[in-house]
Amino acid sequence: MRALVTGGGGFLGSGIARALHENNHDVSIMGRHKYSHLPDDIKSFQGDIRDLDFLRKIFSGVDTVFHTTAFPGIWGRAEDFYSINVEGTRNVLKACLLSGVQKLIFTSSPSVIYGDSSLEGVDESVPYPENYLCEYPRTKAIAEKLVIEANGVDLATVAIRPHLIWGPGDPHLVPRILAKADKGRLMRVGQGKNQVDIIYIDNAVAAHLKACDALGVGKPLAGKVYFVSDGEPVKLWGWINDLLKKTGRPPVSRSISYKTALKLGHFLEGVYGFCGIKKEPPMTRFMASQLATSHYFNISRAKKDFGYEPVVSPEEGMNRLIQSLSAPQEY
Repeated sequence: MRALVTGGGGFLGSGIARALHENNHDVSIMGRHKYSHLPDDIKSFQGDIRDLDFLRKIFSGVDTVFHTTAFPGIWGRAEDFYSINVEGTRNVLKACLLSGVQKLIFTSSPSVIYGDSSLEGVDESVPYPENYLCEYPRTKAIAEKLVIEANGVDLATVAIRPHLIWGPGDPHLVPRILAKADKGRLMRVGQGKNQVDIIYIDNAVAAHLKACDALGVGKPLAGKVYFVSDGEPVKLWGWINDLLKKTGRPPVSRSISYKTALKLGHFLEGVYGFCGIKKEPPMTRFMASQLATSHYFNISRAKKDFGYEPVVSPEEGMNRLIQSLSAPQEY
């Protein structure tokens, strides 16, 4: 296999690139910067997925593309989310077809089907909602549709929906929780009984590689979407408190009702938007909903169609995470 990973310097992209390299595949990555944390013989291209000519050049001779690039987050300019998540994905698809790429594995998100209410054990048949609470899931949903529609006789595509990727090296979820805890800004939203799916980094990588191996024109998973997770939902606030305890921090002691958090988020979004404040508000409607509702998914389709099984248990994952957080940092 000769593969290229877009967003290859990111948490998931790096994991996929390393795994492909360890399996002796010819792998390269693309991103906005140079990434010294990856092996030297993984070729790195610096550029923008909104540049079609650039993509056509680096896709030449590649047979498989893992598209992990995204503009993430819950706050920002709508045009930035759209240009990267939608137009960028459209360019990736065009470049694949023009360059003769045979397989595209797209990293999507379960948030593409999240409106504002709980999703409990649902499968891939759940439709997209009519309205979204922020631009990230809205634009990722558009991108996912483009990927699925592009599946055909010249290019086999599949969309993988990992939820809350975590583990050693995570630059988003865990650091965000710990930073808010250290500043005294971590507050439980709702009753604290909601369950969510999470996925350890090794499991997310394994899901993408398994899907790649099984993907091909006319294969069962071509043109489909798949939820993947650690296989068992966690009680969100119990998991957060366990993380805080194991890192020597006190548990969450303050709380706010879901209804109040929604009102606060709506108000702050209005103020920040009117004033043109770029910094993310301390509360948004999407954040309130994600922190108070349940969202976990049925992964039986992934197990059936490409043999996905978590390779690291939640308990082992937590042990590895705590060890990494307590290890001395190299400078």
